[in-house]
Amino acid sequence: MNSRDIPPEPRSQPIRSADDDAGEALLVPPRVGWGDLLSGANGVRSLALVGGVALHAINVYIATTILPSVVRDIGGLDLYAWNTTVFVVASIMGSALSTRLLQRAGPRGGYAIAAAVFAIGALICAVSPSMPIMLIGRLVQGLGGGFLFALAYAMIRVVFHEALWPRAMALVSGMWGVATLVGPAVGGVFAQLGVWRAAFWSLAPVAILFALLAAMALPKGDARPAERSAIPFTQIALLMAAVLAISAGSTLPGLTWNILGVVAAIVLTGLLVWVEGRARLKLLPLGAFRPTTSIAALYATMFLLSMAVTSGEIFVPLFLQVLHHQSPLVAGYLAALMAAGWTLGSIASAGAGGRGADRMVMAGPLLVLVGMGVLTVLAPNVSAGGWLELVPICLALAGIGMGGGLAWPHLLTRVIKAAIPSEQELAGASLTTVQLCSTAMGAALAGMVANAGGLIDPGGTTGTASAARWLFGVFTLAPLLCLVTVRRIARV
Repeated sequence: MNSRDIPPEPRSQPIRSADDDAGEALLVPPRVGWGDLLSGANGVRSLALVGGVALHAINVYIATTILPSVVRDIGGLDLYAWNTTVFVVASIMGSALSTRLLQRAGPRGGYAIAAAVFAIGALICAVSPSMPIMLIGRLVQGLGGGFLFALAYAMIRVVFHEALWPRAMALVSGMWGVATLVGPAVGGVFAQLGVWRAAFWSLAPVAILFALLAAMALPKGDARPAERSAIPFTQIALLMAAVLAISAGSTLPGLTWNILGVVAAIVLTGLLVWVEGRARLKLLPLGAFRPTTSIAALYATMFLLSMAVTSGEIFVPLFLQVLHHQSPLVAGYLAALMAAGWTLGSIASAGAGGRGADRMVMAGPLLVLVGMGVLTVLAPNVSAGGWLELVPICLALAGIGMGGGLAWPHLLTRVIKAAIPSEQELAGASLTTVQLCSTAMGAALAGMVANAGGLIDPGGTTGTASAARWLFGVFTLAPLLCLVTVRRIARV
């Protein structure tokens, strides 16, 4: 690990925790490992924090696995990518509001409210008669999911010592690996049985059980008497408007509307930067929008890596079913190889420090670039779905995820360290905002590229193959740009 991540004293360091009001303090030895995070009081808190992320992530893979079946039942192929876009845009709002929720309701109450909102959204999806109603359910689900996702990251720096941050962040990210096992199985089985609605019904009781777990494991109040935080609603509104502009442009016929959607998004993003530069209340830490700063390069790398992965995750189940004749269950699991690779890469690289961490950050975009290139060539080819055709595609999917995972824990940790001391809490909260924003933008752009590439017109096998070629070809630019941004990341 980087020496800056380790307490300088040779003795154990007392760390104030969420149970300080009971007179309890945690001790973290100077040489830390996974055992320090997963045992004792830290282990209980880790379980509570990762549970919310697991629920959010499992829902993501259930939705992507059953979505082709949903479209066949209630229609809405032109709104295919909107399922992810709406969900993630609402998650951005949930993420932004999570600090206020934490302060008003405390960890226990905050997690209970988040789980309840998530469950209500799942029930709306379960009874949806049409795609517009489904999108309303996804909106509510996304709000609850954003709460759950952001609360986990927000609590890491509160209840764990700094030396444990990289491993805690890797553990939280690792829940996407759990989701790759559970999500496609739940979604795939229900889709193959022709009862996709039951997949959403099953999420509601799970959310209630998680709320009970959080109530038992987490403290009633925040670890620190925090001041009431304000929320930069103007910047968040502009951010969501930019994403929705692209999505709106992608659903309208004709290249002109696509271009107008992109132009509108660029204008709104420029307005966001202008407002952020003059606002007293910031969305991101100082220097986040200045290209010459290391923190801007860190955010750009995070944004591009997450966008590249998102572009594939949304449409891979559809491509595998239509072009490679896979069942919903198998297609869901193969698509989840990206998340599995991300988890393995994240956990494997979490303990690297110094030059080793630098190598992880550099290697990540290279792996993503190779994987996207392979998919550009192989994914559009119609096949019978034999293993000879699928193995290279599977390796590419896993490689893309692993590339993102190798770099991710070190990018997150360096963002916090690159921020000035007075903005480290803002930097911690921004991690979720940037990740969700990149996911939403990636989903919106992926929908635009796929629709323009032929998914709707001419449609069918020919249109789907063309959409796959355009989608992976265009998004290969993301890891290429990452190779530029990672070279500008200073040691922080």
